[in-house]
Amino acid sequence: MPELEPEGEIVAPGLTALPLDQAPPGAPAPVAGTTGRPRSLWSDAWRDLRRNPVFLASSLIILFLLFISLWPSAITWESPLKCDLAHAQEGSGPGHPFGYDGQGCDVYTRTVYGARTSVTVGVLATLGVAVLGSVLGGLAGFFGGAGDAVLSRITDVFFAIPVVLGGLVLLSVVTGDTVWPVIGFMVLLGWPQISRIARGSVITAKQHDYVQAARALGASSSRILLRHIAPNAVAPVIVVATIALGTYIALEATLSYLGVGLKPPTVSWGIDISAASPYVRNAPHALLWPSGALALTVLAFIMLGDAIRDALDPKLR
Repeated sequence: MPELEPEGEIVAPGLTALPLDQAPPGAPAPVAGTTGRPRSLWSDAWRDLRRNPVFLASSLIILFLLFISLWPSAITWESPLKCDLAHAQEGSGPGHPFGYDGQGCDVYTRTVYGARTSVTVGVLATLGVAVLGSVLGGLAGFFGGAGDAVLSRITDVFFAIPVVLGGLVLLSVVTGDTVWPVIGFMVLLGWPQISRIARGSVITAKQHDYVQAARALGASSSRILLRHIAPNAVAPVIVVATIALGTYIALEATLSYLGVGLKPPTVSWGIDISAASPYVRNAPHALLWPSGALALTVLAFIMLGDAIRDALDPKLR
């Protein structure tokens, strides 16, 4: 019979005792991550994202955009509203690498300051859409019943409204000198998509065994929703919201280009693209630089959303 040593070690006759936490000589080393606390979905996703070059490239672009949005004066030295008709449509020169637009404004300065408006509109609209859509969709999916049916019919109505046409109608009536009318319009027409995603994710999560176990133990509905369902249902919402952020930036530029979005003297890529369109033959640089900045920004957020989706979806591993 094995002898039980005083320190709790099991020793066969004729063998040397080894501590329980020490592997015998020649045994394979433990695999990293197999000991200690198990990794969660979020830790695995973060590990995959750090190794994804698409995520790293898009993150660097977005960080640079956030930096120039907060501190545009760090890389430019003029006011975006300073214009001189004597330099109208001139090309690049010393101190003005992007040239001048049709009004004699420095294209480089306006392109830098235009990032602040576009990023502000995109981030605030995405936050509003994500919060409103997640709350309404999550509650409807969790409780079901008549509220779920009514919300489904309301979202069907909003899905039937063309976004650009809705913007032309609504923003031509509701005008203002700030970005809030445009943000409010995006939230109004954008929340149904997030609501559908959140509703389906909550319906799937509440059928899992851990939710049924928490309910059997007497957990309240609010505790189940906030502690057990929401953390496991939020991943699809984050993915869709990240991709939608780039879409909202493009939508703001489109509405401003059509004349119903932001108005001068607000500096916006859409406004600059609209103003440079009549002079595209004589001064193509005034159109290409803000258009390129807009395209790069939208692409960066879409790439970021795709990378996050690949990391959070276990089926794609």
